Amino acid sequence: MRRNLRASNGGCYRAAVSETFIHDQVPEISVVVPVRNEAANIGPLIGEIRAALEGTLYEIVYIDDGSTDSTSASLACDGGGDLVWRRHRASCGQSAAVVSGVRIARGGWIATLDGDGQNDPADIPALLAHARRETANGPVLIAGHRTRRRDSWVKRRTSRAANRIRDILLRDATPDTGCGLKVFRREAFLELPHFDHMHRYLPALFIRAGGRVVSVPVNHRPRTRGSSNYGTLDRLWAGIFDLFGVFWLQRRWRRPEIEP
Repeated sequence: MRRNLRASNGGCYRAAVSETFIHDQVPEISVVVPVRNEAANIGPLIGEIRAALEGTLYEIVYIDDGSTDSTSASLACDGGGDLVWRRHRASCGQSAAVVSGVRIARGGWIATLDGDGQNDPADIPALLAHARRETANGPVLIAGHRTRRRDSWVKRRTSRAANRIRDILLRDATPDTGCGLKVFRREAFLELPHFDHMHRYLPALFIRAGGRVVSVPVNHRPRTRGSSNYGTLDRLWAGIFDLFGVFWLQRRWRRPEIEP
């Protein structure tokens, strides 16, 4: 059963809202979406998430990371009972937005999703199914692997080189740490160290905490609305510093094993 909302209201996009979501019940999964200046992508992506999770108890958590466009207005226009959103007064970065979203989320499982529309929400159910099967063996991170990236040649080449260097230093055995589509337990994430750009190193951080990483092929789409918030060079330089920082974290910690 679905209830239909008006398609528009003063320029607001309104998607159909699934009755599967019941506000006074704890959702099984919370989809956390960090965004900055993504007004054009808000409505269409929320509609896709709802369609993908039809039949599942879920909630959608958006964090507006200090946007200067009409992102917050677009979120306010949605009006669905399955949507929770908050705004950072000033931009603090994507990782800070993910942390804020996970803290607000009520679901035991978390799915993260980039807000630019390049990740496909239709992949979330498959990743969640993998997570349910794998969790019996301890903490697990299900990481999306974009086997056919729909980005520019420069982005693909620099990302490939960065992945090789990262794998040599961190040994996280993950082919695509930059994919925003991931599924994990909320409590496992909240126990990790939090820092700027940490979202790119979740596989290494999960392994450091005694968990495992399972990579699953996912769809990747070209950006069709808005523009990227990242440049190739600024991401490269930040990545170099972050990489050695995570390497230091790994070297400075031995996970204790408690005797029975």
